[in-house]
Amino acid sequence: MNIHELLTVRDEHNDKLIANARPPEWQNPTPDGRYNLVVIGGGSAGLVAVAGTAGIGGKVALIEKSLLGGDCLNYGCVPSKTVIRSGRVAADVRDAARYGVHVPEGVSVDFGEVMARMRRVRADISPHDSAERYTNLGADVYFGEARFTGPDTVEVAGQTLHFSKAVIATGSRASFIPIPGLAESGYLTNEDVFNLTERPNRLAVIGGGPIGSELAQAFQRLGTAVTLIDIAEHILPREDADAAEIVQQALARDGVELLLGVKTQKISVEGGEKLIAYEDNHGRVIELRVDDILLAVGRAPNIEGLDLEKASVAYTKKGVTVSDRLQTSNPRIYAAGDVAVPYQFTHVASQTAAIVVQNALFPFPKRKFSDLLIPWVTYTDPEVAHVGLYPAQAAEQGFEIDTFSADMAHNDRAMAEGSTEGFVKIHVKKGTDQILGATIVGRHAGEMLNEITLAMKHKLGMKGLSTLIHPYPTEAEVIAKAASEWNKTRLTPTVAKIFGWWLRRTR
Repeated sequence: MNIHELLTVRDEHNDKLIANARPPEWQNPTPDGRYNLVVIGGGSAGLVAVAGTAGIGGKVALIEKSLLGGDCLNYGCVPSKTVIRSGRVAADVRDAARYGVHVPEGVSVDFGEVMARMRRVRADISPHDSAERYTNLGADVYFGEARFTGPDTVEVAGQTLHFSKAVIATGSRASFIPIPGLAESGYLTNEDVFNLTERPNRLAVIGGGPIGSELAQAFQRLGTAVTLIDIAEHILPREDADAAEIVQQALARDGVELLLGVKTQKISVEGGEKLIAYEDNHGRVIELRVDDILLAVGRAPNIEGLDLEKASVAYTKKGVTVSDRLQTSNPRIYAAGDVAVPYQFTHVASQTAAIVVQNALFPFPKRKFSDLLIPWVTYTDPEVAHVGLYPAQAAEQGFEIDTFSADMAHNDRAMAEGSTEGFVKIHVKKGTDQILGATIVGRHAGEMLNEITLAMKHKLGMKGLSTLIHPYPTEAEVIAKAASEWNKTRLTPTVAKIFGWWLRRTR
């Protein structure tokens, strides 16, 4: 594999990344006996599985066909959040006058430096996922494409590895949709957008989910004229509607052109420009000219080329089929992360890997994927953070709920920061203090969510939140405010009457 097809920029940062994630002179070890665990895929799930197995003295092999660190380090979480940070700085400078700080005219974004910083940060993090690190932990690291050759064997680079247990952790990639002319015209995904060194003047982002929304806002703030296109009527259609509306307004205020509820008909190239023909919600066909297209329409599991049939591993187009204990149809083989579960987040991949290590290598206790409480964050500005059930999901499961909320607009710290967009909503099982789910919208929503996740995990309930002291002034006080709204419901007319009678007696 030519790694420089993936990382087209040759500089000291990418050289450092490659030295860690795919050392050019690497020599695969020679297999020596049966492995306790063979891990296929060196992304978040695979690396956690390797570290967990090596940490308890297991004999473990790691196989990676591309770059260690997987999507998160190389094309996902790390580069995207680094670029998002630069975009946020640009927005803060743009809005500085609101805070009494006047920036001289002519201040501009150096896109090349933004992307160089991203490459540097990515390279500086890469030792955490390096071949050297995992070799030092005691793992045998193999580079090459893995193919099952039987129920307990896998081949890589001409060598056969025997295993007692194996885990498929090959992750996912950007999905493709068959828009006429898209493939021929060329497009970017998260796997190559971070190779850019020059800022696109005009960028069309197809897809209004988390990735599309995050990068549309970031590129707009960095000086690109961005148009976001989606067939849905609203961005972030899976999120709380009020939350999505706030983010949609924020993108529009930043200058992102939103073409929602439209159908992309075809794409062509004309005079060096990409021409997107779309049908609006009035049936009119309109043409949009851009310089680049970023496709962000979801993820597809990496199952090709593994010869899963030879290992009797069942799969569908959605990925490897697993039980609640993440075991495949071959009892020797497990699967973790994006290739097997619907929640495609790095932290979920890590947790599923921990489940696999426990279930594959020990007779008990067995862990279940369904027991996980999964939070997630969309890193727009403001952020959207969620954990647990949405109201519709609660209804599907037969729960009646009460929702308690508080707005950032009434939070003293948010007012001082000038970041009053957002809210917290906490959904509670009706008549109890049991928290079923929550959504937070705010500039630091992802950091704030952990408090509610912890309360849910340990069944503290709204009573627990209502008695927690929050430092003043912090934005997290909105959680206490929502909890106090629940607390007020405890003062029923009967209780109020008793309190009144008691207070009259004690005057």
